[in-house]
Amino acid sequence: MTTSTPARFAVAVAAAAVFAMTPAPSAGAVPRAPEPRAPREFVALDSVDPTIIQEMRYLSAHNFVGERIDGYRQPVCILTRPAAEALHRAQTHLLRQGYSLKVYDCYRPQRAVDHFVRWAKDLADERKKAEFYPRVDKSRLFEDGYIAEKSGHSRGSTMDLTIVALPALPAPPPRPGQESVPCYAPQAQRYPDNSVDMGTGFDCFDTLSHTDDPRVQGPQRAHRLLLRTALAAEGFVNLPEEWWHFTYKPELFPDTYFDFPVSRRSVAGHRP
Repeated sequence: MTTSTPARFAVAVAAAAVFAMTPAPSAGAVPRAPEPRAPREFVALDSVDPTIIQEMRYLSAHNFVGERIDGYRQPVCILTRPAAEALHRAQTHLLRQGYSLKVYDCYRPQRAVDHFVRWAKDLADERKKAEFYPRVDKSRLFEDGYIAEKSGHSRGSTMDLTIVALPALPAPPPRPGQESVPCYAPQAQRYPDNSVDMGTGFDCFDTLSHTDDPRVQGPQRAHRLLLRTALAAEGFVNLPEEWWHFTYKPELFPDTYFDFPVSRRSVAGHRP
């Protein structure tokens, strides 16, 4: 069909209007690189075992920094497949004893570690000192080993976790002032958590967090040993300075530190 002159003019005017409304690329603009995705060896933990409780602390502001940490987009635990499968086996054993695992952190992107490092170097920012490191001078966080520029979490086989007595009840809302209670205070006084009493809260920068600290006795010590024994039976190794920190051995990526974000998109399509 042949277009008449008035029709051709109308089409030209409309095209010019659309072109005028389309923003021109700015000079020197660099196209945004796509977000990295996880290798096929990584999976979402709940695709392997949906019964393990997840409370991803770095997605919220309740952590030693006091704000959401870079790279955490969704509340999902991501691990290498062998680590997730081993955690499932440990969970099966604990469920028979009336307990469930609960993870606080799993894979951690390098950008999150960089966030920790920037925070640790800012000695003026002590928003969360009263709760998480009341007896540690912030200037010593690197020297004392609480903060480092690389983390085993970024390799995908390390996780932070605890155990919860079943039936798992939600933690009560915090009372005013509880965020200022030291992380090693009696469990009823510190920030609420529905886990069993481990003697300190998660991410407590204190020697009382050492798994075998002799000052921790009674039910608290028994709970730590229960967690360590259940995980050791499936190939996990505990970091002695942190009762909550475990790494599955052998690691799939012992020398690689990944930086894909913590989101379901990072492992979309990865089958357990």
